[in-house]
Amino acid sequence: EGKRKNERKRRGRKEKGRKRKKRKGRERTREKEEEGKRKDERERRGRKEKGRESKKRKEKEKEKGKRKEKDKELISGKEKEKEKKETKIGKKEKEKDNGKEKRKGKKGKEKETKSEGEKENEKGKRKKEEKEEQEEEEQEEEMKEKRRRKEKRRKREGKEKEREKKRKKEMNKETKRERKEMRKKRKRKELGKRKEWEKRKNRKRKDWERRKEWKKRKEWEKKKKWEE
Repeated sequence: EGKRKNERKRRGRKEKGRKRKKRKGRERTREKEEEGKRKDERERRGRKEKGRESKKRKEKEKEKGKRKEKDKELISGKEKEKEKKETKIGKKEKEKDNGKEKRKGKKGKEKETKSEGEKENEKGKRKKEEKEEQEEEEQEEEMKEKRRRKEKRRKREGKEKEREKKRKKEMNKETKRERKEMRKKRKRKELGKRKEWEKRKNRKRKDWERRKEWKKRKEWEKKKKWEE
């Protein structure tokens, strides 16, 4: 009997060991699977983040390229304008320098050339006019540049405002979600409290009824005894 008992015990221990091994094996495989899933999720998120960053970088580069293109166009436009002005001024100079020294009268006779003093005066006037023209052009360029900067700043501010708006919207969504969760928790808590209170109430009522019943029985027993 003792041998049989020991054998049973040994078999039981063996069976338990086998079951434990199986359970541990299952747990290990499950853990490995979960770890693999987590790893895949991490990699996927990483890829997603990289994709977003590359997209942002490409957009920035595109924006930079556009800005460079605009600046090039602006510079080339300015250079063309400058060339035009220079050619205009050169033509005027040529016309004025190669001006007629002799003028023909009504009868076709040549008039006397202008005196040196008059020539100097005319040259001074020309230079003054050219200087004024140049100053006006420079002022115009400056105004254009100011307008361009203003437009650029306005666009940048608009973008920043849009970003701020989106951020606030997201924050509001988050706060709304949190409030909703808090309300749910509060409701659950209140419900739990109410249920607990109802349980206590029922318990007290039952206890009171049992006491009442017990008192009645005791009274009845007393009465019966007395009657007997």
